[in-house]
Amino acid sequence: MPTYDFTRRARRPSDPDVVVVGGGLAGLTAARALTGQGLTVQLLERADRIGGRMATRELDGFRLDDGSHLLNTAFPELHRALDVERLELRPLAPGVLVHSAGRRYRAGDPQLTAARQAAARAPLGSPLDKARLGSFLARLAATPAGRIHTRPETTAARAITGHGLAPRTVDGFLRPLLSALLGDPALGTSSRMADLVLRCYARGRLCMPAGGIASVPAQLAAALPVGTVRTGVEVTGIAADGVETAAHGRIGAQAVVIATDARSAVELMPGLRLPDFHPVTTFFHAADRAPVNEPVLLLDADRPGGQPPLVSHSLVLSELDPSYAPAGQALVATTVLGRRAFGAGGPAGLEPAVRARLAELYGTSTRGWQFLSVRHLPDALPAMPPPHNPQRPVRLLAGLYVAGDHRDTSSVQGALVSGRRVARAVLRDLGLPATAQEAEVAA
Repeated sequence: MPTYDFTRRARRPSDPDVVVVGGGLAGLTAARALTGQGLTVQLLERADRIGGRMATRELDGFRLDDGSHLLNTAFPELHRALDVERLELRPLAPGVLVHSAGRRYRAGDPQLTAARQAAARAPLGSPLDKARLGSFLARLAATPAGRIHTRPETTAARAITGHGLAPRTVDGFLRPLLSALLGDPALGTSSRMADLVLRCYARGRLCMPAGGIASVPAQLAAALPVGTVRTGVEVTGIAADGVETAAHGRIGAQAVVIATDARSAVELMPGLRLPDFHPVTTFFHAADRAPVNEPVLLLDADRPGGQPPLVSHSLVLSELDPSYAPAGQALVATTVLGRRAFGAGGPAGLEPAVRARLAELYGTSTRGWQFLSVRHLPDALPAMPPPHNPQRPVRLLAGLYVAGDHRDTSSVQGALVSGRRVARAVLRDLGLPATAQEAEVAA
């Protein structure tokens, strides 16, 4: 159990100004902002690597990303916190490919005019219905984020039927797209958060770094002074003036930032709220040839018995960038959402059913595909049901702070914003000015 002692003790000369617990995006962003102001920081990560849920593994020449991360060029914080050009972002094909009732069709390219949306050969209703979809995306793209935060709040499932779109448009495009982008097959997410996600979709491009998702935390860590990051350090107790560790003794500080995942944060500070989570399970298959010749997000819009499908979405990563797979091979990443009864075989026990569904979705035989790996993250995404506060307080008391996507929005954008917010709170309490008084971004 963690220990608490809020009596301030003298710091040793070797102690940093700030201790950051957790090496995910929020912690790395906070550490970068604080060191940029001349403070000394020690970032302590329990694992043997930084990045948290943003990890990339190499397996026999394949690059496998943990989780189901998709970046968006319209994330404001992505450009504020990172050198996007150096990330070598690879955009997905415009729009999505949707499978429904035995056929595939292209839908939802926000760059198309309403007239061209209407002319598209997609079973999303009449030409007028398709034009309405194009107009809806265009209006959402032009809506200021602040205005979306003031809209009446309900669940995304209820809200998507109130946009004046045809039921076929909702079920054949909007529902499967939002399920994939939110990681929420039941669409119990706040309608405001869903609108913000759709706004980013309409304004930008879904993308991934050429080097894998771990390139994002790696770039943040590379900008920190040498010696800032310490991996393999387990924090067992916290206070406003330092932390206790399992094998490295006490480390004093003027401020402590808890920047772990939500469950670990509650273990360190039991008074914090523990959200519900959306699990994400990702299956990786190797194929001799790509089932599609472009990096397009394939969505399953079929709802057997009115229930969410087994497969949410799939993407041929090697079409996004050839370095994701060895020469002459294709890498297919497929995402299953929601809680599943895996049985004795664990998540891998679902692989035959996933493979069979992929044959239907891609319209090709998958019998020769090689099952490479499966990655199940039960706490992948903190849930955001209504009412959702996208900027929960990051200051617990003077000297003690908490950051993470569970304090903002369940996204890369939210984690980065949270890190910036907590750094500003620390600087304010220490009497130091922030580098810029930027408007808070919560999309």
